[in-house]
Amino acid sequence: MTFKPPVEDFTDADLKVTPRATWAVGLPAIEHAMLPALGELDPARTAKVSFSINHKSGFDCPSCAWANPDRSKPLEFCENGMKSVVWESTPLVVPRDFFEAHSVTELAGRSEWWLGLQGRIAEPMYKAPDDDHYRPISWDDALDLVADKLKSLDDPNEAIFYTSGRITNEPAFLFGLLARAYGTNNLPDCSNMCHEATGSGMVPAIGIGKSTVHYDDFGKADLVIVMGQNPGTNHPRMLNALQDTKVNGGTMVAVNPLPEASLLRYKNPQKPAGVIGDGIAMADQFVQIHIGGDMHLIQAIAKRVLLAEETDPGNVLDWDFINTYCADFDEYRDHIMAIDDDEVLAATGLAAEEIEELAERYLNSDATIVTWCLGITQHRNAVATIAEIMNLLLLKGNIGKPGAGASPVRGHSNVQGDRTMGIWEQMGDAYFDKLDVAFAHTFPRAHGYDSVNAMNAIDDGKIKVLFSMAGNLMAAMSDSNRSAEGIGNVDLTVSVTTKLNRSHVLTGKASLLLPVLGRTEYDEQATGRQHTTVEDTVCFVNATHGELPPVSDDLLSDVSVLSRLAQRLVPDVGEIDWAGMEADYDKIRDKIEAVIPGFDDFNERLRKEKGFLLPHGPRDSRTFPTADGKAHFAVHEVDHFHVPEGRLVLQTMRAHDQHNSTMYALGDRYRGIANGRFVIFVNPEDLAELGLSDGQTVDIFSEWPGQPDRVLRGYRVVSYDTKKGCCAVYFPEGNALVPRESVAVGCNTPTSKQVVVRLEAGTDPVQTGLPVTH
Repeated sequence: MTFKPPVEDFTDADLKVTPRATWAVGLPAIEHAMLPALGELDPARTAKVSFSINHKSGFDCPSCAWANPDRSKPLEFCENGMKSVVWESTPLVVPRDFFEAHSVTELAGRSEWWLGLQGRIAEPMYKAPDDDHYRPISWDDALDLVADKLKSLDDPNEAIFYTSGRITNEPAFLFGLLARAYGTNNLPDCSNMCHEATGSGMVPAIGIGKSTVHYDDFGKADLVIVMGQNPGTNHPRMLNALQDTKVNGGTMVAVNPLPEASLLRYKNPQKPAGVIGDGIAMADQFVQIHIGGDMHLIQAIAKRVLLAEETDPGNVLDWDFINTYCADFDEYRDHIMAIDDDEVLAATGLAAEEIEELAERYLNSDATIVTWCLGITQHRNAVATIAEIMNLLLLKGNIGKPGAGASPVRGHSNVQGDRTMGIWEQMGDAYFDKLDVAFAHTFPRAHGYDSVNAMNAIDDGKIKVLFSMAGNLMAAMSDSNRSAEGIGNVDLTVSVTTKLNRSHVLTGKASLLLPVLGRTEYDEQATGRQHTTVEDTVCFVNATHGELPPVSDDLLSDVSVLSRLAQRLVPDVGEIDWAGMEADYDKIRDKIEAVIPGFDDFNERLRKEKGFLLPHGPRDSRTFPTADGKAHFAVHEVDHFHVPEGRLVLQTMRAHDQHNSTMYALGDRYRGIANGRFVIFVNPEDLAELGLSDGQTVDIFSEWPGQPDRVLRGYRVVSYDTKKGCCAVYFPEGNALVPRESVAVGCNTPTSKQVVVRLEAGTDPVQTGLPVTH
């Protein structure tokens, strides 16, 4: 157990802006990954994690959900993955006197970065309703307190059970089981705020909302269209798969409002050309689209494909695929042929020639992958946009064949596995039918709150307990100030966590911190050392084994927390062997096998293979689990997102030195930002039209009908070659500008990539670790 000396919070006084990078990774990535590891973990711990991360006999990276190749390299990690491991595996812990010295009110004024730097939480801590400090509490007392409070509620639906992709499959399954045994389906998760639109758009088309490609398909693709994502920062190991596309003769197109270094040129540090050479050029075409124009673009490409079919009948579309496997084509064709070409140009901000070039690439490709992330899923028309992507793929049979398909790239490590395990407020009857049989109990089936509606219920005083299993809801949720005010009225907030974050300092009237093992730490139970599993973005289930000793003897596993709470809260519900599942995780997997499709012989396959690919009908055999067994074309009307004069469309995004809401450092070297975060990237032409200048201080106002403006003050303008009419700020600070009511149609995801803002000259730049929001 090691204590950390005090660290000063950052200010933007030392912020530096340099030209953006034109390539990504290379030797600087190794330096930025390994030097922090050697400094925090020591050489022995660094070596141990470096050679076991993302290997079958080791642990799964706690960062992104990108897939592992069939044959792992000796070093199978990226810069941000190693930063995430260092962040979690640090032997530095928060001492008791830290909580004595710092009130919760004071900590609420600290930045996310500063809070995380304090180290691991080493023992349970409790803030009483009449106290402004966290104080130590025993595990027994802490779990008794939670159970007693939950038992006292008038209705189980007065509690919310929130989680994120930090937890693995086994505790995720138990988390859903605990909430439902208690009596509620209030199980919002981080998917509600990121990839909910993916499932909502894909399921009506093909019956499943997951990737239809294998890792190896990228190396077999003729064309990969990368939409709304920045692999170099958010999932850098994906660059290896995209490199396979290029090396094997395929082409790549990037569709994004901002140019991203990793989609220009990639220097693979495990190849000589990436160390001493120029690396490899990535995007063959950069389609710099206006925010909100993606749906128009996909429809326009589809129209050109249909026109080409009219010119050369029978030789453009995959008629065998359409006639054999698809439905509703005629209605879709008529709709697409009627779209307004002028409106497409206005909405996308593209020239007709740019669209023609991309359409020609699609026409000439026999195997196309379209891959996307939050730049597609966090718009008002996100669900319809993804449905249009599926339509485009269906036209040429790009489902269920090598080198082709839909590739939604999940962000957090096991966020896809959480949903597979039943972490969803809207699980269907098929899941409950098996759950009821497996545990000899009739569980409630009424749908619960998603993340946005959970926060609305908190605002309305309907929620008394917020139980969070990992994650940082306060930072991740839109309309940050409103969220903080609402959560302050909750009776009890409970956080099962590893390190401090803003959800622990913007709390309910009472608050508990329950510290648990990290993914890199071994988990000893009554039957010996345990392992768990995760699901990556291409539906592969990997075993994960922690290998480092826990940083504190007072840490429990996620499974232990849930099992011991359940034995206090719901000991007599059904036939659930909570203690047995804590002692032996094989028993959890036996129940997963009984409830969740695709997990046949779960334990046996893990012992033999350390992992396996989940079945996927559309990918594996062109069988579609829809009501009629067909893939469906869909018709969606698109509205042109009109921006008032003098306003811009804002998107939030990550800096390079962060993952989700966690900030490892204060830099974004690919975009030329160092020692600060409070900047707004604006096109130079927009600056001139608005009468602003590069480096000027501005206040950012977001507008929503009938509501006061939301504002971030004291931001520095950075002149940047983003799309004209568009601008960008960093997440999570930018969430203060996203109105709670601004959500995607059909899935309730906050529109964090589509916010109307105006900029006004400010006075003083932000000088503290927190943005000024009043």
